Amino acid sequence: MSWSQRLAQSLSARRSCGQYRQRHACQQGDARSLRVAGQDYLNFSANDYLGLSHDARIISAWQQGAARYGVGAGGSAHVTGYRVPQQALENDLADWLGYERGLLFISGFAANQAVIAAMMAKNDRIFADKLCHASLLEAASLSPATLRRFAHNQPGALAALLERETSGETLVVTEGIFSMDGDRAPLAQLHRLSQESGSWLLVDDAHGSGVCGEQGRGSCWQQGVKPELLIVTFGKAFGVSGAALLCDDDTAEYLLQFARHLIYSTAMPPAQVCALQSALHCVRQGDELRQRLTDNIHYFRQQAQGLCWRLAASDSPIQPLIIGEEQAALRLSQRLRERGCWVSAIRPPTVPPGTSRLRITLSAAHQRDDIDRLLEALHAADC
Repeated sequence: MSWSQRLAQSLSARRSCGQYRQRHACQQGDARSLRVAGQDYLNFSANDYLGLSHDARIISAWQQGAARYGVGAGGSAHVTGYRVPQQALENDLADWLGYERGLLFISGFAANQAVIAAMMAKNDRIFADKLCHASLLEAASLSPATLRRFAHNQPGALAALLERETSGETLVVTEGIFSMDGDRAPLAQLHRLSQESGSWLLVDDAHGSGVCGEQGRGSCWQQGVKPELLIVTFGKAFGVSGAALLCDDDTAEYLLQFARHLIYSTAMPPAQVCALQSALHCVRQGDELRQRLTDNIHYFRQQAQGLCWRLAASDSPIQPLIIGEEQAALRLSQRLRERGCWVSAIRPPTVPPGTSRLRITLSAAHQRDDIDRLLEALHAADC
């Protein structure tokens, strides 16, 4: 089979099973609305949970940063790309979350890949929640360590794995709030089991950072847990992009020596860091936004009780409506679009077969009328 035949066969197979992905070039968009091909929609597919992506203070900080530092970093952090703004943000993140050190990464995907690739050795093992993000599971699969996945949010399943002897180290991996189901990990129990076995815990809190906990400190803070490795990302509640690892001094120094994603990637632009510094201030002072988001979540769930599809148990901004079959999810997404609501259909391999869904995401930017319009469209749709 030639390269062309292999690609054509793979694309044909994906189309035939309803799993073909397409991008849509949005002309304009924020946490509340989208414009695509000249048509306006209410946006229920963004991760901009606090509506900060268009905050005037953050935009101004980026503009001022660009005027002072330019639009790029000009090199990796180990050469000339590490500037005073990066250092200040890393320190402020560590202070905010109660860690000795913070390290910036260009994306959450890069942070997860870098940490696992650099930390794990041949005789080590990784125990990851079955529904962990693809960036975590891929990094674990590609590492020299042995990967075992435990039943989703089941501490007992993890405990059984931890009882097995090993000659290496063990890393337990989970998310704070799971990206496709919107449910929360039992972090206190997972951390206790990890500590009792001498293992380390890595928590990717992409969807909890900024959303929950005092000053938006996230899922771990809310559950009274301090994992050895904490990943926070800036493309969700912060409204920007990028990520950071929070850890102790020795781990940070080790990664600065051995994490290839840090050593060989161009550093985050200082102008972006200035925007993130402003976003951090907004997040820390964002109790009113978090309350508005919480109110929107409660209102949506209360009014969605009569729907003919199963609404997953979630008190987070992620509200999955389980449809089942791929084509059915696509049809419902299209019907909502015809009524002016943009809600993306999520299908395998992103979620398990038979669990295709509409991943409804809510924001503090949504108004009550917006949610009512979505609910009307859902109630009018035919199962």
